Amino acid sequence: MHGALTSQAVPIKLLLIEDDPSMQATLRRTLSRRGMEVTSCTDGRQALDSWHGCDPDVVMLDLTLPGLDGLQVLEQARRAGLATPVLILTARGTVGDRIIGLNTGADDYLPKPFDLDELEARLRALARRRGDVALPAATGMQTVGALRLERESGAIYHREQVMELTPRELALMRALMAKPDHAVSKEKLFELVFPGESDVHYEAIEVVVYRLRKKLAPTGVTLMTLRGLGYLLKAGE
Repeated sequence: MHGALTSQAVPIKLLLIEDDPSMQATLRRTLSRRGMEVTSCTDGRQALDSWHGCDPDVVMLDLTLPGLDGLQVLEQARRAGLATPVLILTARGTVGDRIIGLNTGADDYLPKPFDLDELEARLRALARRRGDVALPAATGMQTVGALRLERESGAIYHREQVMELTPRELALMRALMAKPDHAVSKEKLFELVFPGESDVHYEAIEVVVYRLRKKLAPTGVTLMTLRGLGYLLKAGE
């Protein structure tokens, strides 16, 4: 682990879930010195309580934890509607582990040992995904038709049921719900849904849109394409 972090203009609220005392202390000290507000815990069962309590901008999650392992923590968090972007940090570096983590609901993956500059870049990209679509502080929710975006948890509800969305679908929906009846450009959505992923084809955003349209069909909310402008959400008449 090497490299030096650059300064942060806007503090990131980070939840660090790491059971190795030395690693946790190093990351907490280094990231705090660079302006991040770091909350840390070492136990999988404590992690969910901390997650609910501190409302982080991004979560850094180790897979090997006592109590509950990282994948169990992530699965339960997503099931509870906690939509915070998650970076998995682990010594497990195989492709299979990476796929399992991403399929469980992680947004990014960084194996140990890692470079601190790369870690910072990934954390900032994930935090921007949440910050760029943040709702005004005065409101606790944003609604479009029968859909409701809860500010505190980041979850999207259809009536009283949490919608089962992948992290990419959720990132796209949060961006669109922040600006109902206004088009969000394809370029902006790509940045939010695939942050820092230079190896992803630009057309991949269309795949996410296609899947979302199928899930939105029963809600009465339409995901519209405006040629040359982007996409917008429109409630049914």
